[in-house]
Amino acid sequence: MKVLLVADEENAYIWDHFDRSAFRGVELIISCGDLKREYLNFLVTMIPAPLIYVPGNHDGDFLRDPPAGCFDLEKRMFVYKGLRFLGFGGAKSPQNRPCHYTENQMRWRIHKRRPEILLHRGFDILVTHAPARGLGDGTDVFHQGFSVYREMIERYNPLYFIHGHQHLTYNAMQKRILHHGETTIINAYNYHILEIEPPVQSRGGWWNRSSF
Repeated sequence: MKVLLVADEENAYIWDHFDRSAFRGVELIISCGDLKREYLNFLVTMIPAPLIYVPGNHDGDFLRDPPAGCFDLEKRMFVYKGLRFLGFGGAKSPQNRPCHYTENQMRWRIHKRRPEILLHRGFDILVTHAPARGLGDGTDVFHQGFSVYREMIERYNPLYFIHGHQHLTYNAMQKRILHHGETTIINAYNYHILEIEPPVQSRGGWWNRSSF
């Protein structure tokens, strides 16, 4: 399954010089935040595939006016071809603003979705705006990742953890793809094409573990 990942920066090649053939076969679009509403609307119009997203730290206006035709992973999990997608938006910040969260606030947000995670017997792909602590995050306070995301990766062993926020242009040594245990971590900055092999049947085994 071909998946288009986007985050943080609108790509002129896509928006201004769209080549339909370059995205032929894309079955799903995942936005990891901080992209204009008009850009997401354009993608979902030009590419015949569902678009799922989480809001970035600059997307507070999405709370009152979400992008049309797109699925908000903060509302509920999304299941597509046997893959379970779970998402959380926003970034780590002490500021009292929409889509800005402290570590404890994010931990509480995840805890509130524990029944949903248990109902689906875990998840296959975790989609967030901010990275996980120590796994491709930044060194400054605002771009540090959430420790609770790392705990989720280590407890649930999802196939993929997809995030944005940490621009690949910030550091020449920054890698787009990392691995942590059984999980492939992908920074969706700008855009990236991912090939996912859908499972023959839904992966299980996490539902009976202690959780958040």
